[in-house]
Amino acid sequence: MLWRLKNYALVICLFVFLFVVIGNGLHLTPAASLIAAMSGTPLVIFAFSCWHDAQCRGGDARLPSQVTREWERR
Repeated sequence: MLWRLKNYALVICLFVFLFVVIGNGLHLTPAASLIAAMSGTPLVIFAFSCWHDAQCRGGDARLPSQVTREWERR
């Protein structure tokens, strides 16, 4: 339960961070900043998840289909 709460809190902090950084950095309106943060948060989480999975698997961050094609060529 505590682990899940921590993950939700980190996502909220990431959203607020992106809202402030994107909104102030690009001089967007509040509505545009909200939309940018709403679309940027899942992208950052997905990219970090892929990077973390690659680190756990041994550093091969390519798609499984690319790895399979190279293995079939050998």
